[in-house]
Amino acid sequence: MDPDEDLLTRAAREPDAFEPLVDRHSTALHGYLVRRAPAAADDLLSEVWLQAYAHRSTFDAGRGSARGWLFGVARNVLARHRQAAARAADRPQPPADAAPGDPWHAVDARLDAAAVAPDLRAGLAGLPETERELLLLVAWEELTPAEAAAAVGIPAGTARSRLHRARARLRDGLSATTRTTLTGDPA
Repeated sequence: MDPDEDLLTRAAREPDAFEPLVDRHSTALHGYLVRRAPAAADDLLSEVWLQAYAHRSTFDAGRGSARGWLFGVARNVLARHRQAAARAADRPQPPADAAPGDPWHAVDARLDAAAVAPDLRAGLAGLPETERELLLLVAWEELTPAEAAAAVGIPAGTARSRLHRARARLRDGLSATTRTTLTGDPA
């Protein structure tokens, strides 16, 4: 099995090399989109693959993994979708630090205490947009910090420090009861 980076690099000259990437990454990209724009996820996934294919020659393996690059494409498609939706609704863009929708319903079902959800939502909403996106890409999409860095367009070292800061802010912002529920530690 060819590594993703080799396939994406080859796809610039050999279009057939792109197909295995679609098979490998569609499920993860679709999950990313469903958690952020459930009603439009299928259409957005199609647009992600169209954009990725159209811009496949811009991939630079020296800047990160193919997976991180694909999530960056998905993030850009999602941002354009949100901007278009805001224009279509003739309303102003939400502030950059606003929580992107409310993706916590599925998480709530897996948590033992429904009371934890408001604290987590508030904590996430309080994070700067880039820190929140990094945290969600690593936690939900299971990207490495380096892949998440590529997806948001920042250096890997910067991503690691922002991810650390986001985790600390989220942890510090949670009530003692919520921290105990999530970790099992009374501290």
